[in-house]
Amino acid sequence: MEVHLSTWLITGAVLIAGLGLDVFVIGRNVHEPSMKEAGASVTVFVALAVVFGLGVWATAGSRYAGEFFAGWLTEYSLSVDNLFIFLIIMAKLAVPRALQQYALTVGIILALIFRGIFIAVGAAAINRFSWVFFIFGAFLVYTAARLVADYRSHGEEEEVSENALMRFVNRRFPSTDDFHGRALTVARDGHRFITPMMFVIIALGSTDLLFALDSIPAIYGLTQEPYLVFSSNVFALMGLRQLYFLIGGLLRKLVYLSLGLSFILAFIGLKLILHALHKYHGADWAPYDGEIPIWLSLTVIIGTLVITTAASLAASGRLASDQATSGQAVSDQAVSDQAVSDQAVSDQAVSDQAVSDQAVSDQAASDLAASGQTAPDHTATGQTSPDHAAPEQTASDRITPGQAIPHQGTPNQADDRSPR
Repeated sequence: MEVHLSTWLITGAVLIAGLGLDVFVIGRNVHEPSMKEAGASVTVFVALAVVFGLGVWATAGSRYAGEFFAGWLTEYSLSVDNLFIFLIIMAKLAVPRALQQYALTVGIILALIFRGIFIAVGAAAINRFSWVFFIFGAFLVYTAARLVADYRSHGEEEEVSENALMRFVNRRFPSTDDFHGRALTVARDGHRFITPMMFVIIALGSTDLLFALDSIPAIYGLTQEPYLVFSSNVFALMGLRQLYFLIGGLLRKLVYLSLGLSFILAFIGLKLILHALHKYHGADWAPYDGEIPIWLSLTVIIGTLVITTAASLAASGRLASDQATSGQAVSDQAVSDQAVSDQAVSDQAVSDQAVSDQAVSDQAASDLAASGQTAPDHTATGQTSPDHAAPEQTASDRITPGQAIPHQGTPNQADDRSPR
């Protein structure tokens, strides 16, 4: 692909101006972008990448357009995976939501710097040494195996541990626990302290460096044209900050993204190895003589991304459904337990009422018994009512307990009684 210097200068100026507009003008206002703002920005930058690819098709042919689209999609996918690591870093370091945009801006600038360096180094190495493709290919296959191993060992619980640079800074420099806006350092009592924002920038920068090691060999496995390598990387970084806020929650639903990327990287790694073998005339046995066509690469990349996204969303949907079913079962059990508890309370209330009624009945019986001793039934004792009172008894008529009943006779006869 023959690219004139003027084309390089115009393309570079336009791309850097667009990225600068995104980073330094739009990103200067530190705030959390709304879904509408983030969606509009991502749509514009994606549309610009598509228009650029169509322009390459119109001026250089379908082959180079295919290489651009394959490289852009691969770099964009790796950038999305990079965003997932950014999301973990932001959560671990407790970065305020409003300051995350600034941190992402710095991270994108560092990513562009690191990728630019690696693009230049990679291009120089490829032009001088064909065996570099063996190293690039082996490194991508190793990276793919590492992604699979990380997925199997950690699953969804991913952690970002402090690297050597972060441990060095944390050990050698005094720091504060609170953020002070975008400031990286703050003065207190005549001493200079670093803020948590400094640790965030270091974490993002070191992550960008590691991802540049993966992305540059990957893009050189799809095209060896520096012009397409540069443009596809810049377009992959455009709108990345807005994409972070747009699909921040969706990122955690892409549970198979690392597996899909591992397959793509392994495919590109094998493609690089076959390309190196072709250079040394050792790939005559391979399909296409070791030179895998770009249309096949583009098909594999798009198909993998579509299958990975669909499978991830389906798995996340099933997980959400299972959690909802489990939550409903727990809720139903809670309702059942509450009903049993209410029934027990009701039964206890009935039992307490019965006990209370029995106590009242017993008390009434006790009171009635006590009343029966002090005011006996007059009818049972043979007494008459006050209206028919008998004449008053004399002393001789009164009989005490134990006294013999007198003989019914004359008084004299009563005196002559003798014991029997």
